[in-house]
Amino acid sequence: MADKGPPHPAKPGEENKDEKKEGDQLKVQPKDEVGTRKGCRRYRWELNDSNKEFWVLGHGPVKFLSLGCLIAALFLFWSTFSVHPILTLIITMEISIFCFFILLYTFALHRYMPFILWPVADLLNDLFICVFLGGGIYFAVQKQPEMPVNYLIAVVLMGVAAFFAFLDIYFQRKHFKGKRIKRNILVPPQPDKSAAAQGEKTPGKEPEKPGDKGKPADKAAADKGKEKDKAPPKGKK
Repeated sequence: MADKGPPHPAKPGEENKDEKKEGDQLKVQPKDEVGTRKGCRRYRWELNDSNKEFWVLGHGPVKFLSLGCLIAALFLFWSTFSVHPILTLIITMEISIFCFFILLYTFALHRYMPFILWPVADLLNDLFICVFLGGGIYFAVQKQPEMPVNYLIAVVLMGVAAFFAFLDIYFQRKHFKGKRIKRNILVPPQPDKSAAAQGEKTPGKEPEKPGDKGKPADKAAADKGKEKDKAPPKGKK
């Protein structure tokens, strides 16, 4: 048979077509998912998606309103001289927490830390804010029954900020819609009944006992020796 020659080299036009097809596949990406984006393209998509979710679902406006109320309350407390330092401490703590979550969602940093359940963390944060601001309002009223105008407005603003934080809890429910907890996660899987039934039908060999090892070979050797003894010697009838 004649040897086959070397394959013909591909035409330059065909190579360019293949490269264009691969480039088109890389460019076409789903709009609702990250896809195969990497580097700056992925961060740009994460940034747009995170800001869209943060503002459309209502978290952004509610958090900014709460932050504005707390900043105004802090300035009003500073304008009055008889203010307990616990009130200013509570307000500054809540302002820092609100700023942290706003920066986190604005720059899409939570997308690169998936080991933290951020909806659950934000939900717990809103609950703690309601509790702390409610306790701060109760403490402010008990500490100073006769409140000046600035003091009274600051206490009202604390209550409004607590209301917006409670409203944010309702918006957090949208993250958990359609998600159900899988039951029996820790239960080990049961053996397949069909495989067990097939194993029972097919007769299996019994395992050899340790004492029976070497017995068949010994019996065969003994039988061969007996046959040699019974056979007549050569040359004799």
